[in-house]
Amino acid sequence: MLREIKKNPMYGYLLILTVGAALGLQGWRTIFNNFAVDVVGINGLQVGVIQSAREIPGFLSLLVIYLLLFMKEHRLSALAVIICGAGVFLTGFLPTYHGLIITTVIMSIGFHYFETTNQSLTLQYFNKEQSPIVFARLRSLNSLTNIFVGAAIWILAEFFELPVLFAIVGFVVILTGFYAFRINPVIPGIKPQHRKMILKKKYTLFYILNLMSGARRQIFVVFAVFLLVKKYNYSVQWVTALFVLNNLINYFLVPYIAKAINRFGERKVLSLEYFALFFVFLAYAFIDSPVVAAVLYVIDHIFFNFAIGIKTYFQKTADPADIAPSMAVGFTINHIAAVVIPVFGGSLWLVDYRIPFLAGSVMALLSLFFVQFIKYDVAGQGADNE
Repeated sequence: MLREIKKNPMYGYLLILTVGAALGLQGWRTIFNNFAVDVVGINGLQVGVIQSAREIPGFLSLLVIYLLLFMKEHRLSALAVIICGAGVFLTGFLPTYHGLIITTVIMSIGFHYFETTNQSLTLQYFNKEQSPIVFARLRSLNSLTNIFVGAAIWILAEFFELPVLFAIVGFVVILTGFYAFRINPVIPGIKPQHRKMILKKKYTLFYILNLMSGARRQIFVVFAVFLLVKKYNYSVQWVTALFVLNNLINYFLVPYIAKAINRFGERKVLSLEYFALFFVFLAYAFIDSPVVAAVLYVIDHIFFNFAIGIKTYFQKTADPADIAPSMAVGFTINHIAAVVIPVFGGSLWLVDYRIPFLAGSVMALLSLFFVQFIKYDVAGQGADNE
């Protein structure tokens, strides 16, 4: 199967863009919290506002549908990576609260539009047995890229100030996007996609799981790392080391998640994720140890990869022409909670930092309940939503 996947030109194209997007996001995430706390001096509420602003482009992913009226989807994917790099490049040149909001939104437009088109192109160009493998290999490459970024920043942080690190990362991402823009990976026979918004009753469970996934993800992305920096005083080097360890584990583990999806089905895999996350979020709230907090972060990120199952479940239920618009709709729904939770959670953080993590435990239980409505064939021959 892997040999057939590699023959598809879209596979190599997505590999290149995945590297670029991973460089941009991981570089930004690795430097951001220390830059925000040590240089700009923001508090928990302000970081929540910035992270909410970061999710607004994800909430507006529906616009991808209309951009596809004027641009081929693979071209839009490359352009998105270029925009992501531009946002990262500019971050260090605007070291203020409002400057962080502006550059974060620019970076986020690029990243979220790449993610939307990346998921859509994967589901269009690879069949139901191939797509979990492709998603897993792209995530493994993402993790490998993150390791490289972490190692590079660990070394470069000894010689360069944080604004310069942003500029270096952003420039490399921009070059990657321009390189991919010159490639044409399109193959004949792919089902033409609808160029309008698609909302169907049979996709209701897909929408709900995306909403819950977005809410759970924000607790992880916004407050887990901020906890390490704010409460446990992790330096940029130690945050980077944690990212490297985290991604090294995921590089080897993600392919087995794809195999588990093909063997056991989406319901069992996603149920395991949400059951485990209930306890992970409780531990964030009540265990008072910097070492345990770091271990929880790694475990949390491992289960984050199980979200592949939401996409592969959709592929098994979807009409082929609905994939591109439905990925945009799903991404928008995913970010409804993402726009609200960072600000709301940041306000609750000021009351007690444990509250956002307790809310994460509740979200995990709700997700566990809804995922039981997935009806599937273990052999991966089909799925239905009743």
